[in-house]
Amino acid sequence: MKISQTLFVITCIVLAGCHGEKSNSTSDDQLRTEAVELSHKFILTDTHIDLPERLKTIHFRLEPEYMGIPVSSPEGDFDYERARKGGLDAPFMSIYIPSAYQQHAGKGKELADSLITMIEGIVAAHPDKFALAGTPQEIEANSKAGKISLPLGMENGAPVNNNIENVKYFYDRGIRYITLTHAKDNQICDSSYDSLNTWNGLSPFGEKVVAEMNRVGIMVDISHVTDSTFFDVIKITKAPLIASHSSCRYFTPGFQRNMSDDMIKALGKNGGVIQINFGASFLDSLARVNSKLLDSLEKILVGKGLTSRDSAAQPLIDEFAKNHRDLYSDVERVADHIDHVVKLVGIDHVGIGSDFDGVGDTLPIGLKDVSDYPNLFFVLLKRGYTPDDIEKISSKNLFRVWNKVIEVAEGE
Repeated sequence: MKISQTLFVITCIVLAGCHGEKSNSTSDDQLRTEAVELSHKFILTDTHIDLPERLKTIHFRLEPEYMGIPVSSPEGDFDYERARKGGLDAPFMSIYIPSAYQQHAGKGKELADSLITMIEGIVAAHPDKFALAGTPQEIEANSKAGKISLPLGMENGAPVNNNIENVKYFYDRGIRYITLTHAKDNQICDSSYDSLNTWNGLSPFGEKVVAEMNRVGIMVDISHVTDSTFFDVIKITKAPLIASHSSCRYFTPGFQRNMSDDMIKALGKNGGVIQINFGASFLDSLARVNSKLLDSLEKILVGKGLTSRDSAAQPLIDEFAKNHRDLYSDVERVADHIDHVVKLVGIDHVGIGSDFDGVGDTLPIGLKDVSDYPNLFFVLLKRGYTPDDIEKISSKNLFRVWNKVIEVAEGE
């Protein structure tokens, strides 16, 4: 999901009202300390971060004066320093292809190539900090070497065009998951944001794409697809699936972009994993309704000749956040989504797919950027999750799926 609203950071953290808490013998301070320790002890993956789109928007160039942006930046939700603080080891860089590119043959592939090249350039410019990764084992090796891995996932299968050979082409370029579509129906399948139902699920070509992704070892990502597409994929895939950045429809009735309980149960039987999206509109129905209030904040700032980057804007932003806490949802609600998945299918089928740098101002209180993952782990510990549980959520669940996808490909 892409939102081009005024970006700002609200630093307040709400970590109260927990249920299923540990005994009072373990203080909050102890649990906070443990949460930070676990975020650095375990390999932490996040399957959807839109840094490439943000850098494309600001016309990022691989020149010396621009090199600091992925390392340390006051803008956006991701940089190296904040990732290190939050314990993030492997943020999947989203190679996002807007639906408009579906109308121009070749344009989507051209954009995908340029974004992949951008990430390769960042790694080449900062080899002491970043590394590419195409397998869980490579991520583990990079982490031991003190580097943050930048695996690649392509959001929207449109760049495959109508040429099945492009699936292998993008594998060779480093893509390790493909979100089958985005905001519009494409040549592969129908989108949950569209109303046309062009194929009533997967297209005939889409069936070939799923089979080819299984064959070459690319994870099939069912975020953004319609329910009928999801169940079509479930029927034909030989490998487990991922939902790289989706949440539970249980908390957002009628929001088709999220996964229903039946879909989550089917995903569990498939052996797959749902990576919870942090965007407030994915977390809470009230937040979805109130998200329109963000426009009023932007108008207030514009009326005073300010942007969210101006120091004079911060008091206005803080006051707005204080008066509209239900606009953003919070870290507790993210934990609620994890709880719901665990209740339905168990601890082995849930992970993190934040959508940082993709959902703009709608990030929940307590999870405003990549330094904040320990806040989520604190809430989970307080609710009774064990360190082993948190390791599964951090990476083991995703790695199990990813390794199985590789195993299926090797057996083809």
